Amino acid sequence: MSSQILLPVLKNSAVKNEFIIKKKLTDIVNSKTDDMLRQAFECAEDGDISASLRLYDKVLKKEPTNVRALIDKGVTLQNTGKLKLAIKSYNTVLKTSPENIDALLNKGSALHSDEKYDDAIKCYDVVLGIDEKSAMALAYKGLSLGELGNLPEAIKHFKKALSIDKYYDLARVSKDLAQELLKSIKTQKTKTP
Repeated sequence: MSSQILLPVLKNSAVKNEFIIKKKLTDIVNSKTDDMLRQAFECAEDGDISASLRLYDKVLKKEPTNVRALIDKGVTLQNTGKLKLAIKSYNTVLKTSPENIDALLNKGSALHSDEKYDDAIKCYDVVLGIDEKSAMALAYKGLSLGELGNLPEAIKHFKKALSIDKYYDLARVSKDLAQELLKSIKTQKTKTP
């Protein structure tokens, strides 16, 4: 075998080995990250919020744009009432992934909790522009519409969510409640001279 033939074979072998080593290192790092994220979630579930947030921050220090860590950290913050920090976490995801449905739904939910219903609806509309059959976005939008006093439109959204997922309890219960409220309002109007 001539050296002209052997040299490319050796180069290709070195490149292949370098690729394998980098892949294994990446797998190890990803495994550690996954373990930390799993631990952070479990801490949050167990009520140890500070430990959970520390673990998310540890992951984010190494990987500032880790979508799973940002969204899960946002959910943890949101569940503790730290809505502005939660929204900031979701916005970090949306800067690089403006169509991330989980970040949009969670941001909308945080805005709703902060009584910014019109802004929440904008988030749900973006989701519906991406996936018009998102039962969750439809139901959440219905909730925000209901808070704004637009019960007929809210009921339409709940019904549409139920047409996609007939077992979606949030949509069913909310639709029933909105219909009862609307019926009560109509009854009050007919009784008032």
